[in-house]
Amino acid sequence: MADLRERIARWIDGCSEEMREALEWQFLTGSKYFRPLTIFSCYRAVREGPIPEQIMQSALVIELFHNVSLIIDDIVDRSPTRRGRATMHTKFGELSALMTSGYIVAEGYLQLKDDLRGIALFSELLKRLGVAECLQWRLRRQPLGVEDWRKIAGEDTGSMFEVCACLGDRSGRLRTFGGLLGLLYHGCDDVGDVKGLAALGGGGEEDLRDGILTLPAALAIRDPAAAKLFCDPEGGNLAELGRHFVAKLPEAEAYLDQIAEEGRTEARSFAVDPAPLIALIEQTRQLSRY
Repeated sequence: MADLRERIARWIDGCSEEMREALEWQFLTGSKYFRPLTIFSCYRAVREGPIPEQIMQSALVIELFHNVSLIIDDIVDRSPTRRGRATMHTKFGELSALMTSGYIVAEGYLQLKDDLRGIALFSELLKRLGVAECLQWRLRRQPLGVEDWRKIAGEDTGSMFEVCACLGDRSGRLRTFGGLLGLLYHGCDDVGDVKGLAALGGGGEEDLRDGILTLPAALAIRDPAAAKLFCDPEGGNLAELGRHFVAKLPEAEAYLDQIAEEGRTEARSFAVDPAPLIALIEQTRQLSRY
């Protein structure tokens, strides 16, 4: 992780002066580096020895692409802050944020110029993230269920962690584990937002306002009264809707426990050493419990 941080800092130092301040604002504070950690852990689960250069490079690029997704999400959600700080588009303007995100993507592919498998995986990721954003927005304010939530979350955070797993093991056998880890992370983020956990960096208020299908929402709108509020095109009584979501938190936590167990089973089935993967599951599962 120290090596990764140094690589990111060196890259920013060498970037265009026009972009440097925005890049420093985005990258040099607050990151949990959980996606690079997933790549490293998946490598450790199937191989011994030091982390090779190709895996380090993948970890750098996943952090680049993850931040692109954050920048775009913040613009779409009209989020003024993330993790207690102004979002890039709030501080530097929407044009600067969009152009900086394109600059980051270009750098990612430049870093991958000798890694054809990596290029394919990152291309898959960008396509799936685009699909997920459109799908999530098209299906907002609809009385859908947990399986629909699972599909949306699987294309969103799930695709990110699937690709992390494939970048780490370079065989594809941990892909399903990665998808389950991403589903768990997405669900914990949903629950954390309802609990008001700003440290997770998500968008609880925005999701409530925009009628986004989160896990607590999918459980709550089984109740016709909650569904009526959720589907109201004018936004409805958000405070009352929020109370319906809060009431479903125990059921949401129980569902997350099931996903965590699916992930543990997958890790034990396909990893040479499942311990690093189970540690990821346990760390992720704690995110909604603070």
